[in-house]
Amino acid sequence: MEQLLPYLLLLIVVVVFLLLFGRLRRRFHRKKDLLRDIETEEVRMFEFLHRLGEAIGSETSQEQLYRIIVEGIDEVVTAEGGAIYLLDASGELLVPKYLSSNCPPLIGVPMEIRKKAERDARAMSSYLHLTQVPVEHGIFGEALASGRPIHVPSLRTHESFRDAFHGYGGGEDITVQVAPLRHGGKDLGVLAVARRLSDRPFSTNDISVFRTAAEQSAFALGNALIYREADEKRQIEGDLRNASEVQRVLLPQESPVIPGYRVYGTNIPARIISGDYYDHLELGDDHHGVVIADVSGKGVAAGLLMAMCRSVLRAKAGDSMDPGEVLARVNELLFPDIREDMFVSLFYGVIVGETGKVRLARAGHDAALLFRSETGSIEMVKPQGLAIGVDGGEVFERITRTVEIELKHGDCLLFYTDGIQEAIDESGSEFGIDRLREIFLGSAVLGAEAAVSAVQREVAKFTGQGRQMDDITMLAVERR
Repeated sequence: MEQLLPYLLLLIVVVVFLLLFGRLRRRFHRKKDLLRDIETEEVRMFEFLHRLGEAIGSETSQEQLYRIIVEGIDEVVTAEGGAIYLLDASGELLVPKYLSSNCPPLIGVPMEIRKKAERDARAMSSYLHLTQVPVEHGIFGEALASGRPIHVPSLRTHESFRDAFHGYGGGEDITVQVAPLRHGGKDLGVLAVARRLSDRPFSTNDISVFRTAAEQSAFALGNALIYREADEKRQIEGDLRNASEVQRVLLPQESPVIPGYRVYGTNIPARIISGDYYDHLELGDDHHGVVIADVSGKGVAAGLLMAMCRSVLRAKAGDSMDPGEVLARVNELLFPDIREDMFVSLFYGVIVGETGKVRLARAGHDAALLFRSETGSIEMVKPQGLAIGVDGGEVFERITRTVEIELKHGDCLLFYTDGIQEAIDESGSEFGIDRLREIFLGSAVLGAEAAVSAVQREVAKFTGQGRQMDDITMLAVERR
């Protein structure tokens, strides 16, 4: 027996060695498999980032980008489904933008929807694709509030679900990862991936990879949003430039030929679209109309109302040689379509042949300046009148009056919009009516075009490098 003892001890050592070697070999293979899995995951991550980069620099639509993000991250972390929800304009609701085909419900599902889904699976799909989620609710709200990714080991037991959990078919439990999407200090929404809890939970490496992928997705979404906004801005600017060109066509392309008179006008928009306009009309029977108008406000709305006013005035001008009556009809037609916060100030005159007589009506516009050649003085021409769009008819017609003046040889009548008086210099001082009168007095003797050019030049000198705050429009009528 004693002789066998060394052999028994050797046998025990060999067995122990073999057991330890087998354990080490299995551990080696597990680590090798883990390393292979990590390497495979890295390859999937690089492919995902490559697709993201291509999507940002191409004509990829928003919907395509959402799909690339969700399905790409599903693949990277081997999730079974995923979803992306983005904040609406108010910042109070999360709107579903893309749910992968096998994404389980990640929001609470009402009992009536669950019952409908038992009969028709489309009821569940419609509910998930159409339901907007308040930002403070559920696992999405938790991720947004914390500002960092969260891992929900079991969705069934999460406090926000209670009796609203649905899960996969048969109510199978889910494990979820949710990350807030943030770019440039601004919350964009949330990204989530899920898998069946029965398959396997998300590993520490899965969680780390998901966090990185979510950060890159937020970067991609933020940049795509910037590109989209820039593209939309370019399109809008292009449309406005086109509209501006159309609007310029509505202005007179040259001065009219009126025996015994010289008429000259100019329009300088403060923005691409102007709310001012001037016009001259051939009325027949040796009568000619001149008009200047200023729509309250700026931009597209003012430009549209300006075009409407021009069209209506041109349509009604031939009905009467009394400017007051014409403005009453224009107001009657425009009033129903003018917003409560808008109106049109307008000055309309009818030149009566070569008699020198000019009939004038003013709809709340700035007073005209009249240079008298004989006396070398300036008079204010300010007929009583109400702006178009303020009243539907009765008050407008009662207040608005037509007056008649006579222009003698050398006299000059200047109409203008308030963009001249209200032009400001670098110190904030206004150009003002006194300065306008002085410049007009010194230049009117040279004629209509010289007077308009002098005022335009002095206003530009006064404002310097400052931004033009309002449209500037002038129209001068000179009796030769």
